[in-house]
Amino acid sequence: MNLPQDGTLRIAFPGKTWQNGVTADEQILDLASEMQKPDGPRTIIITKDINLRLKADALGLDAQDYEGDQVDIADLYTGHADLTVSSDLLDTFRREGRVAAPNDGKAFWPNQYVLLRHDADQEHTVLVRFDAESGQFVPLIPTPDEVKTVQPRNKEQHYAMDALLNDSIKVVTIVGKAGTGKTLLAVAAAIYKTMYEKRYRRMLICRPTVPMGKDIGFLPGTLEEKLTPWMQPIYDAMDFLSNGGKRWKKNRDGSHDDDDRIGIEPLTYIRGRSIPNQFIVVDEAQNLTPLEAKTVLTRVGPGTKIVLTGDIYQIDNPFLDSMSNGLSAVVEKFRPHNIAANIVLGRGVRSEVAELAANLL
Repeated sequence: MNLPQDGTLRIAFPGKTWQNGVTADEQILDLASEMQKPDGPRTIIITKDINLRLKADALGLDAQDYEGDQVDIADLYTGHADLTVSSDLLDTFRREGRVAAPNDGKAFWPNQYVLLRHDADQEHTVLVRFDAESGQFVPLIPTPDEVKTVQPRNKEQHYAMDALLNDSIKVVTIVGKAGTGKTLLAVAAAIYKTMYEKRYRRMLICRPTVPMGKDIGFLPGTLEEKLTPWMQPIYDAMDFLSNGGKRWKKNRDGSHDDDDRIGIEPLTYIRGRSIPNQFIVVDEAQNLTPLEAKTVLTRVGPGTKIVLTGDIYQIDNPFLDSMSNGLSAVVEKFRPHNIAANIVLGRGVRSEVAELAANLL
């Protein structure tokens, strides 16, 4: 079959009959060896399986990673920037609560966060968000008292909290290393918007069930009991937000005090669903493929907000890396759209040990 760019697609099968126990990788390598002829066209194995690429290299075969869906990690959109401005611009912003961005905002992406720095006094700064529809810098939403347990500790966390609390931003991606507060901020905002403000009917928190290291195998018990090890980080965040109280804490039977308002589920069975009027948090989204991320996002119904959090440098899926995972893809694809915002968190706040480990190891 001829392809649009002068290529040809041909489906080939090994000519020999295989015995039981021969792996698919071995069949692929054997077929590639048959097709690789001294005077024939170049044969290249394209695969995301690094083990298969190593085996091919050992046999003298050319093997390459699939790069069609990769994002250049060096140019990954951070979602925020610094800008030195005049005192007149800052005075206007203080007086009117908003101010036109320089050059009609052509240098900024929709919902990009900006630290405005006084040109004469570098210590005088203001945090703003660029509103693409009006072409103006607008103030951030103050963190409500109901989530004072997780008051932002740096400018990036202020940006993240604003995006999480802004109902006009329907897709939020938060990228950061371990200990930067991604999950805690997202869960705190979900609880506030659902339980206190009642802007959303229900909060739904999901995680992909991808193990770190070798899987321990079958887990006994009910579905809820099987999911407890996967969802424990979410329970930990909710316990912290409860501040010693019982309102958001998990009961002994695995349920919550307000089960009809809180849902904690795996992503395994999300295909085919339509989820309206909910605040969805997808934690550890770096373990999703771009196709899986698309599947999740296309489940979003009317009135729903979705937040994807993850660390693109801690990926447990053996077929993904920092450039090819679903979280990086969503960040880049949604960058120019008014309903999306991205924030890269840089500084860890969990503990001194966690920060050193994230930076050194």
